[in-house]
Amino acid sequence: MVFLQSIQSILSIILLIALGYFLKRRKMISEDFGGNIAGVITKIALPASIFVSVLHYLDKSSLISLSGALIFPAVAIVIGYAIAYALVKLLKIRKGRRGVFMNAVVNANTIFIGLPLNVALFGEKSLPYFLVYYVCNTVSTWAFGVFLISNDDPEAQESKSGHKINISKLLPPPLLGFIVALVFLLLSVPIPQFVNATLTYVGNLVTPLSLIYIGIILFDSGIRNITFDKDTIAALIGRFVISPLVAVAVIYAGTKYLGYDMATLLRQTLIVQSATPALAVLPILAAQAHGDVKYATGIVASSTIFFVIVIPILMQLV
Repeated sequence: MVFLQSIQSILSIILLIALGYFLKRRKMISEDFGGNIAGVITKIALPASIFVSVLHYLDKSSLISLSGALIFPAVAIVIGYAIAYALVKLLKIRKGRRGVFMNAVVNANTIFIGLPLNVALFGEKSLPYFLVYYVCNTVSTWAFGVFLISNDDPEAQESKSGHKINISKLLPPPLLGFIVALVFLLLSVPIPQFVNATLTYVGNLVTPLSLIYIGIILFDSGIRNITFDKDTIAALIGRFVISPLVAVAVIYAGTKYLGYDMATLLRQTLIVQSATPALAVLPILAAQAHGDVKYATGIVASSTIFFVIVIPILMQLV
């Protein structure tokens, strides 16, 4: 029964992704539309959605309780990196793919798939719980994930300078929207009704635009060109099997042995987010570091396709 409910919950997601794919295939949208829509989502719609959701679904007491939950995805991410590094050595993944592989195993596409998926499965009341995973995933991606890819440049010479952390990446607009909302919440600043209504309308664009964007990415990636070599298969296993298993283990240990009282919706959100597809920006990051762009593109495309199968199974288990 749960399996069928999960299938029905993601049907709208599948149809919107298919719409994006169809629009790009029929050339009904321009070549720049995908990049433009991504900018609208990440810089305008998502910050507005998060701002409104935080003020609507959180209060000071629930905020304190959620801050303690950050430890669970943080620990799971650290363990994930350790496992991914071990797999790189075990499978002898070549230079140019290593950083992409570790990012694929550990870091999830929370913006364009994780968020609309969470809303479709659990409703908008799950947004505060989604933010717990989003914060950890964002810091992991831009503080360490980018470092792994940039240091995996096959053409780079040995350098002592290392990777410089880009603060603007660590504080993207969605995270800034969250921080500003926290300030308003803690200071009890009232929001005029017309401002709240405007931000709500803008925030409602996130889910449909995000899914249409994924359809565009799938078309641009070229589904027919996906190859399943051992490195790609290992990355998919890491993303859809190892990552959620680590999340489950960390949550179980925290609740069983540390006595942490975790809400059911928070537990479900953390597990589902841990099994969302690989970062959509992996091909871009790989290209900047002269890495294997085709490999990165294949992981993004294949993980985006397979998540449709994985999520109902995962929902059945959680």
